[in-house]
Amino acid sequence: MTDPVQMLIDAGAIPTSPFGPSSRYSTVAIGRYQAPGASVEDAVAYALRRFIPQVRAIPVAGYHTVRADDRIDLLAANYLADVELTWRVADANGVTDMLKVTATPGQRIAIPLPPGAAGA
Repeated sequence: MTDPVQMLIDAGAIPTSPFGPSSRYSTVAIGRYQAPGASVEDAVAYALRRFIPQVRAIPVAGYHTVRADDRIDLLAANYLADVELTWRVADANGVTDMLKVTATPGQRIAIPLPPGAAGA
């Protein structure tokens, strides 16, 4: 029996990822967990693990010296033109806790190239 939903996914009518293009999870595969003895309908979808890239592999556009009132979301909006790209700033600085990026005034942080820029 052909699954009509799968046909729509295969045709590109339904996105294969529930995450938007700006999301850090947009390229992460979706897994499905089906408990032993459970039906297929009871399977749970989940995002597989996302590995943070090595800092040296992320092209840097420049650097920013943190001021006391800086916030990572505002830096992403200012430098990358998209507040949802805060994760790119965190990745470029090798941190998983986004609050740590701007926690220390005077610290110099890397600003990655915006998506779509040559070398990004």
